[in-house]
Amino acid sequence: MPMPFPAADDYACAVMRWAREPPPAGMDIQRGIAYGDDRLHRYDVFSPVGVKNAPVVVFWHGGGWTNGYRDYNAFMAPHLAAMGCVLVSPSYRLVREARLPAAFEDSLRMLAHLAGNIGRFGGDAQRLYLGGHSAGAHLASLVALRPVDRARAGVPESAVRGCLPVSAIMDLYHPSPAPGSLEERVYSMVLQDPALDAVMSPICWTAGNRVPFALTVGENDSERVRRSNARIFELLKLQHASADLHVMPGQDHFKTHTSLREAGHPWYRRLDNMIERTAE
Repeated sequence: MPMPFPAADDYACAVMRWAREPPPAGMDIQRGIAYGDDRLHRYDVFSPVGVKNAPVVVFWHGGGWTNGYRDYNAFMAPHLAAMGCVLVSPSYRLVREARLPAAFEDSLRMLAHLAGNIGRFGGDAQRLYLGGHSAGAHLASLVALRPVDRARAGVPESAVRGCLPVSAIMDLYHPSPAPGSLEERVYSMVLQDPALDAVMSPICWTAGNRVPFALTVGENDSERVRRSNARIFELLKLQHASADLHVMPGQDHFKTHTSLREAGHPWYRRLDNMIERTAE
């Protein structure tokens, strides 16, 4: 399916080019681990050689639920390995295979599989930190905010220690989306049923949250992303866990992810601080 606008295509070309670069020494890479029967029920694992019981960062790719590959996140692996973390980058069914809630159901299924297998790759199944970019950040947030669904899938509530979404779409609802707009695509292409717009919106699941959140958006991100993150931040602050909102100066919807190519990016420091705060 074609990207909705040129900036998205430029982003995809950049992150896929980085994914083809040779990995640094000292990293074990396992690709295409199956967590289900569909061709997109797969995840890649990037681990520092010899690591044991390491924090696990699960990072879902973006692409508006219509496009994208788990390779989009490979460029983050060296930085996370240097922190002693295992990176897991999953695929999920896109809307040409099945509309939402399919991608959410896949995300739960993947986490359940991961819980029983990540120890083989040096990760600690009880220390999961969820993240993603754009649509992937939406999925990470939805999984983090729905502990009952995680428990039903076989993932202990205490296993998810934090969530660090980047440019997430936190609210799918729109009262009257303009024809051809990205908001209209949610109803015409993404959701299985338009009535699911609230059920599939992280902003509707904040009550009682116990997962720490570190939200990241760009100063020049889309209005929907900026507004929905500002709103969910105010709701999260009223719950049991900590919540922070970080606005990256001068960055747009795609730069918020590609800037993570910099080892000193504040997102990694926020992750490191969250791991330290949530350590048992």
